[in-house]
Amino acid sequence: MSFWKKLFGGGGGDATAPTAQSEPIHYKDYVITATPFQEGGQYQTCGVITREVDGEIKSHRFIRADRFPGLDDATETTIRKAKQVIDEQGDRIFG
Repeated sequence: MSFWKKLFGGGGGDATAPTAQSEPIHYKDYVITATPFQEGGQYQTCGVITREVDGEIKSHRFIRADRFPGLDDATETTIRKAKQVIDEQGDRIFG
């Protein structure tokens, strides 16, 4: 029965649920929170960028294909990637 659950995705829980959440990092007018999760025995780069725009909190969740054996490496890469997204796209990430 376990084979069928794995094959069709039953009972495995949410694969994109954060394994850990970093302390929020303030960068320019944005807040970055790294939320890497375990996938296939490694940690996948994932995070949330938030900012208050016209009195409303906007957020953008991103997942990248990068995977690392350690949580610290995944967290560092998530923060670096988030800063890159902010520098390249700014508020366009929200909409």
